[in-house]
Amino acid sequence: MTLPYGIFSTDGSAPRVGVRLDDQILDLAMVGRLGFFDDLGFDRAVFEKPVLNDFMALGKPVWQAVRQRLLALLTQPEKPLDAFADWVLFPASRATLHLPMRIGDYTDFYASEEHATNVGRMFRPQGDPLLPNWKHLPVAYHGRASSIVVSGTPIKRPAGQFPGPDQQPVFGPSQALDFELELGIVIGKPSRLGEPVSIADAEDHVFGFVLFNDWSARDLQRWEYQPLGPFLGKNFASSVSPWVVPLEALDPFRMEGPPQDPTPLPYLQTTAKRHFDIELEVVLQPAQSAHAFVISRTNSRHLYWNVAQLIAHHTVNGCNLNVGDLLATGTISGSTPDSYGSLLELSWNGTRPLTLPDGSVRTFLEDGDTVTLRGWAGNKQIDWGEVKGRIIA
Repeated sequence: MTLPYGIFSTDGSAPRVGVRLDDQILDLAMVGRLGFFDDLGFDRAVFEKPVLNDFMALGKPVWQAVRQRLLALLTQPEKPLDAFADWVLFPASRATLHLPMRIGDYTDFYASEEHATNVGRMFRPQGDPLLPNWKHLPVAYHGRASSIVVSGTPIKRPAGQFPGPDQQPVFGPSQALDFELELGIVIGKPSRLGEPVSIADAEDHVFGFVLFNDWSARDLQRWEYQPLGPFLGKNFASSVSPWVVPLEALDPFRMEGPPQDPTPLPYLQTTAKRHFDIELEVVLQPAQSAHAFVISRTNSRHLYWNVAQLIAHHTVNGCNLNVGDLLATGTISGSTPDSYGSLLELSWNGTRPLTLPDGSVRTFLEDGDTVTLRGWAGNKQIDWGEVKGRIIA
């Protein structure tokens, strides 16, 4: 069972912690009030909070104990929660979903070799598409946490500077608005300032995963990113799924990653199965259309750098992690054109327009377009649901 955690409210009630069960939400605040967690040795008030941070801060032994208790309550033949169904279960259709955690810091990586190679071929066609450092360390930048929003929040087209037809800067709304298909890693255990997290211990800091769409204004980004990297082209909005899938739920879907050549430096070396077999897809519903179309299907197995390596590198200089921090993988692309995780790649920077089944054509996103990311593992044994955003002028 997935048992993803999120924050929900109903009929004007206070936001609180819930677990999604197909088309229903299990109210953990009420389950706690009924005494089902009393013997687990933690304050059930953490489930009354409007964010997951207080629960995550209790640590991995509590996360595991709560998950095991929920599995027992939901699978025991006597179904002990059935007597309280009217109190603890709510139709998901009636619920308002909220940002699941209070995000203090956000870091965006660049961990897919296929994506990095595609971008390099577009903008550096004469040289090696990968920069010299790429296979030696997980490249990343620190993003803006304040503009991360929950699925369903409209995305306003950003304005800024970009080169005009004569290559002189002009100001206006972005003409090259894009999505990026990513996974987000939710940090549930802090680390101490000045103390690196070893690759062996890295996953102990991971509470779970969300779907993540790092909206990007490519024209703003191209003009501004040298020499210090992304800024206004990225920090206007990022969308996360409302449900956090616990790391423990993904254990059956672990796999070995791609060969890493050259061999990383010792602090990044690992032989464990640190990659995950997670299916991902992007759905685009054009403005004024009643139909939505799958435009990309890929898998997190295409990441070159794994989650443990991202954390080990992030902290190797002593940078500390905090509960609620979010690390994103960067765009996840496969090796075929129908598996690219951004319109930048799908339209090859606008030079190969994407024609949809209804006849509409896209190079980048237009006002009124809706982008939905979906993710699952196995035969949807593990399901994130979706993260959705509609572009507004």
